[in-house]
Amino acid sequence: MRPPSPSINEKEFLFASLEQALRIDGRALFEQREPELVFGDELGSVECSLGKTRVLAIVEGKMIRPNSDRPFEGTITIHSEISPMASVEYESGRPSEEEGMLSRMLDKVIRRSDVVDKEALCVRAGERVWHIRLTIHCLADAGNLIDCACMAGVVALKHFRRPEVEIVGDEVTIHPPESRAPVPLTLRHLPFVLTFAYFSRGAVLPSAASTASDTIIALLDPNLLEQRLSSGTLALALNAQRELCVVQKAGGVPLEPGEVTRAIEIAVPRAKQLEAFVEARVKDDWERRRVEVR
Repeated sequence: MRPPSPSINEKEFLFASLEQALRIDGRALFEQREPELVFGDELGSVECSLGKTRVLAIVEGKMIRPNSDRPFEGTITIHSEISPMASVEYESGRPSEEEGMLSRMLDKVIRRSDVVDKEALCVRAGERVWHIRLTIHCLADAGNLIDCACMAGVVALKHFRRPEVEIVGDEVTIHPPESRAPVPLTLRHLPFVLTFAYFSRGAVLPSAASTASDTIIALLDPNLLEQRLSSGTLALALNAQRELCVVQKAGGVPLEPGEVTRAIEIAVPRAKQLEAFVEARVKDDWERRRVEVR
């Protein structure tokens, strides 16, 4: 069951607001909804919110035998699910286009960009390595689900700690958290996804001339209505070190190189702010739990 399309009144009101650089939720065009993080009882469990969009991420680890072609590396798997709990447009057991896009983006941003140092997951080469499993549960979709899910996954990996392992001869001992402080994962960087939505000025204001360079209206972090009415989106995954990890363009609206550059310039300082926010929140939670920082 798909939700009804936005009404003509909703469409005209949104487009009229964008012509005046206004948004229906009061934000500026390039203002992101402030993220909220709620940590669960276990290390590696976090609920991330962007406005009313909510995602739960859980990280688990277990020891396995490594792949024969990569005996020195651990493994990382990502499982994501968008259930009918998130929105009435999703059906259980019938993967949607949005679910496939989310799965691919999580794989690119987290696994293929080498967020986790896989060699640091090796316990004994060719015999035992850590298998890290990241599970993403989408709880509510109020727009821009991909940004929220990717942030939740990165924060969960940052928050997670695996048990301390001791090797004596051929014996491998896994120490419980009660006896020895667990060890955080070695993360190479913290990428964040920032999505821009674009509206063709001809659709916003049909009488407007299309000869000027200013033929589109852009905004950051679209809500659900803005996402449905946009002509296209541009998702940028980047870190605080100004490294661009993923660029994903969806929709038919053409973008000039200068427009992409402008989006990157807007996203870079926001990525730095998000990394500082995540580092502070994770550190506060560790101190609250009295987890020893190694």
